[in-house]
Amino acid sequence: MPEFKSPKGKLTPERRDVLNALNEAILAADPHLIIREKLRIANKNKLRIDSISFNLEQFERIFVIGGGKASAYMAEEVEKILGKRITDGVVNYPDYLKKVPKLKRIKLNQASHPVPDESGEQGVRKMFKLTQNPSSKDLVICLISGGGSALMPLPISGLTLAGEQEVTSLLLKAGSEIHDLNVVRKHLSGVKGGRLAERLQPATVLSLIISDVVGDDISSIASGPTVPDNSTFEDAMRIVKERYGIWGHMPKAARKIIEDGVAGRIEETPKPGSEIFDLVHNVLLASNKISCIAAENSLRVSGYRTMIFTTQIQGEASQVGGLLASIARDVGKNGFPLKPPAAVIAGGETTVNVKGSGLGGRNQEVALAASIGIDGVAEKTVIASIGTDGVDGPTNAAGALADESTIRRALKKKLDAKAFLADNNSHAFFKALDDLIITGPTGTNVNDIMIVLVDY
Repeated sequence: MPEFKSPKGKLTPERRDVLNALNEAILAADPHLIIREKLRIANKNKLRIDSISFNLEQFERIFVIGGGKASAYMAEEVEKILGKRITDGVVNYPDYLKKVPKLKRIKLNQASHPVPDESGEQGVRKMFKLTQNPSSKDLVICLISGGGSALMPLPISGLTLAGEQEVTSLLLKAGSEIHDLNVVRKHLSGVKGGRLAERLQPATVLSLIISDVVGDDISSIASGPTVPDNSTFEDAMRIVKERYGIWGHMPKAARKIIEDGVAGRIEETPKPGSEIFDLVHNVLLASNKISCIAAENSLRVSGYRTMIFTTQIQGEASQVGGLLASIARDVGKNGFPLKPPAAVIAGGETTVNVKGSGLGGRNQEVALAASIGIDGVAEKTVIASIGTDGVDGPTNAAGALADESTIRRALKKKLDAKAFLADNNSHAFFKALDDLIITGPTGTNVNDIMIVLVDY
């Protein structure tokens, strides 16, 4: 994991405590530590994960495939555990990852995120070539984590990668929630929505999953390549037509596929109860909830009264920032469950409906909106929000930190916070104040972590 860097602004005890808690949250999602703890070889030939075990002597070939923000580091630990037992492997990882492990049995393939690219598609095709003609003597270990939807593209027949890229970009720009985005992706893909499991029959499949999805619905993580899919082509059409209004802007080929699916001319994604999943084992290893608990424990040790407000926060980033500011103002008031010193932790993933021309990310926008909401608060108040992947929008920051002095310091530099917020220019705002939180790409992702701290 990369070193966690503090903002350059003045490091008060309260800021330090928040940053330490955020660091613990990221460490709780460290794929190295998770795989090392969970996946074990017992009695020489038994592979164990939680309550599941596999007799490795029953398999003639063991393959490792997959993709996601944590996939490279997951692959590194799996190779350490299984070593020469691995027949071959291909795993797609994000192109912004700086520290890439050197592996002997598993090939790491660089691909693009959040918009898929040709390298990602080529990586998936290599995975299929490796596992072609699967048999009951095969064990396929799939490493699945956040970002896998973009990093493992394979357009359905009739659609090009450019078409898939365009649909993804349209949904992202429209502020699509991850669940909605993935419903559409599943129905335009030859690998998502359980279709990977379909291709791997009759092999035994073990999917090791790190969740980046609010609520930890494993069918939505990386668009659920080995998980039954409850969504339909009708759902996909409703999302692009009614919810985000991008239907008329989509490529004709994508519209035709969805129309054909609704009409029954294209087979649906595999559904719950299908025999396709009889030999598929999906194991959730890490989640936003686990990271929130780690942050809470850190803050409790530091002397704060704590609570996890929610691990399923969603909505427009600026509105969530306002909500966090309201929580900060309520701490210690009649009816609020905590008295200062208090820390409230939240997790989830917000969205930004981009209307301005500035540079930013959802976590920086949360912090900017929160700074406006806590302006004038006399108490020692800190609000921070980060993406656990270390990448917040198209910036080098994981997020940002605001406190009761943020607006006052901004005014001294002639920075109008509301104007920066309206222009979606949160990165420039916090950069000027030296309050960006920078981790570098962490090699994992379990959504966003937000902390509200009040001490007086």
